[in-house]
Amino acid sequence: MTNGASGRIVAITGAASGIGAAAAKRLLEAGWTVFGLDLSADRLKAVAAGFGGARDRFHTVVCDVASATRVVAAFAEIGFVTPSLDALICCAGVLRAGPIEDMTVEDYDLVMNVNARGTFLCAQQALPLLRTGASPDSPSRVILLSSVAALRPKISSSVYSMSKAAVSQLCGIMAAEWAPQGVLVNALAPGTVDTPMVRAMNDPSKAKGYRTSGTSPLGRIAQADDVVDVMTFLLSDAARYVTGTTIPVDGGTRAAFIPPGSNT
Repeated sequence: MTNGASGRIVAITGAASGIGAAAAKRLLEAGWTVFGLDLSADRLKAVAAGFGGARDRFHTVVCDVASATRVVAAFAEIGFVTPSLDALICCAGVLRAGPIEDMTVEDYDLVMNVNARGTFLCAQQALPLLRTGASPDSPSRVILLSSVAALRPKISSSVYSMSKAAVSQLCGIMAAEWAPQGVLVNALAPGTVDTPMVRAMNDPSKAKGYRTSGTSPLGRIAQADDVVDVMTFLLSDAARYVTGTTIPVDGGTRAAFIPPGSNT
């Protein structure tokens, strides 16, 4: 395998759309080699087509992160190509909304299995590759995608909020357990981001009473690149002493409640 100019290697789950695709694009442009994991081979192929000359450094890995068998196979596949990873970014996620009394067991299982179980499985299987060559002075990085819903839950998002709260708790525990092995672990908690998953909630048949956090105090919702900007900080040497945190990337959404009609 030919590495990019930086020689750094990352695995990104949910790499075929939204924040995961934006992260893959940014890191490819910076010279990283990217292993893009996603459930859909077609979506991976489509997103790869947009990477231009960097496409040869984008390796697609079809993976259902909720399946322990498939996650084990996916990271074995990655390990066959490279003996180590410099970073893991877990972006794969799903959202199902609605009042608690109407939430089906199937939707509950889907959200918890993808968002919480999938994050756990991928981090667990990536660890042997992440600690190879890593040290406290030259750490590898794990970035998990939590949500402002983990910090400020709202109605009609019960299971999603639960799953993201689990991700934030997992972040702290992994950070403490893996620090001696030279692995830094942090989570990002975006507010409303313009992604296909969020856009789908504009369909009333899917929203089921759920409303996004909406426009932030900064006057807009986030773009995927706003989240990737903070990822790049966490991947940089400037963040070598940052681990175990959940960082809101929400334009001040959770900082204070702004009543409807307020001029503030």
